Formats: sequence, C-alpha cells, structure tokens
Amino acid sequence: MTGIHATAIISEGARIGGGVSIGPYSVIGPDVEICDGVDIRSHVVIEGCTRIGASCTIFPFACIGSQTQDLKFRGGRSRVTIGAKTTIREYVTVNSGTHEGEHTQVGEGCHIMAYCHVAHACNVGNGVIMANGATLAGDVLVEDQAVIGGLSGVHQFCRIGKMCMVGGCTKVVKDIPPFMIVDGNPAVVRGLNSIGLDRRGVSEADRKRLKEAYRYLYRNHLSTQDALSAIEKDVSKSDVVSHLIAFIESSERGILK
Repeated sequence: MTGIHATAIISEGARIGGGVSIGPYSVIGPDVEICDGVDIRSHVVIEGCTRIGASCTIFPFACIGSQTQDLKFRGGRSRVTIGAKTTIREYVTVNSGTHEGEHTQVGEGCHIMAYCHVAHACNVGNGVIMANGATLAGDVLVEDQAVIGGLSGVHQFCRIGKMCMVGGCTKVVKDIPPFMIVDGNPAVVRGLNSIGLDRRGVSEADRKRLKEAYRYLYRNHLSTQDALSAIEKDVSKSDVVSHLIAFIESSERGILK
C-alpha cells in the first residue's frame, strides 16, 4: 500500500513503488523512481533523473537530485542513485552531475546526517557515515564503511579509503589511505583505525599486518614508493594489505602524510 499525503506533488511520469510513504508538501519530479518501502517525510524535494533504493528514509527539507552547483554546467542529463536502506537526514543535498551521463552515487546502508552535502559525480560506498555538516566537493570517492566527522570538508577529486575515520572539522586535500584515522586542518594521518577495524570484523592477524604497513608508511621516514616496496617485501599478504597497496599506487593527488 502506498501512502501519499494530499499536499504532496507527484509529477506525471514519476515511478512510485509499493509501500512508499510521502509526507506533506514533498515534491517528486517526473524522472524520479522511488523503490518499495521508502519513507519520505515532509518538505522533501527529489528531482532530476534520480533513483531512491528500497527502504530508504529521507527526512524533512532534504533535496536530492538537484542541478549541480558547478559553474561549468551547460545542460545535459545525469543521474543520482541512493542505495537501499540509506538514511538521509534534514537539509542534506545530493547534486546531479555536471556533464552528460555523469552519475552521483550514495551506496547502501549509509547514514547521511543533517546538513551534509554530496556534490556532482561523487561516489559514496556502502555503509558510509557522514556526520552533521560534512561536505564532499565534486568527483570525490568514499570507499565502503568510512566515517567522516562533522563539519569536515573534502576537496574535489580526493579519495577516502575503506574504513577510514575522519575527525570533525578536518580539511582533506589529498587521498586518505584505507584503514587510517585522519584529523586536523590541514589533515594528517594520526594512526591506524584499530577500533573501527575490530568493530567491522577485521581479524587480529590482518590488523597486525596493517600495523606493520602503517609503520613503513608513517613511522620509518621512507618515501611513499620505498614504503610500498618494503610492505610488498616484508608484510604478509592479505586482502586488506593488497587493498591498501592498490589504493596508494592508484593515487593521482598523492596520499596524506
């Protein structure tokens, strides 16, 4: 059963799944798809070519799929996708892409708190938490299960690695390797996110391997390339270590030191 308040405006062409609730004064555009079980509270605006995954909850005054704020925008069709079971709190904004065919994505099971901003062509992974007022500039990649503290700002084209913890009010201008804790303005790596890794089920053996890799990267006064070579040679191989190495090797902006 679908429950749509009488004051909500649903454009012709919008696709509304089963069990969807749309609250008072919300506005749904003509190219929007709302999947089953979504709960949209009052005064929400969803526009553009946007898909809201099943069982999401969107709180009042959020604006999803609106035109990019990038001044290079010259028109064109782009997409926004919100993954299933994601919560989007009050006044969150998620923008569409700047160029034809660009795609802004927020993954499944994310928790995006009040006043956060996800700009054009960002790719936010699964299980990501963004605390109040955290801001992603355009073309930012956030890997799975990262946590971004409140009032943090992430520069365009930066990447935030898997299971990172970014402290509140942090300014991020380079890539953050996976599994690290980062804090400061400008940001610096403070240590390995050991507690977060434990909570997310990373084994003790893998945590020890990551600690060894961390020492080469941040404690042994090596260049990044020399540190990677030492990790390849001396640290036992595992999926988490391989992911860390691949992330750093593919960095275009360079990593935080």
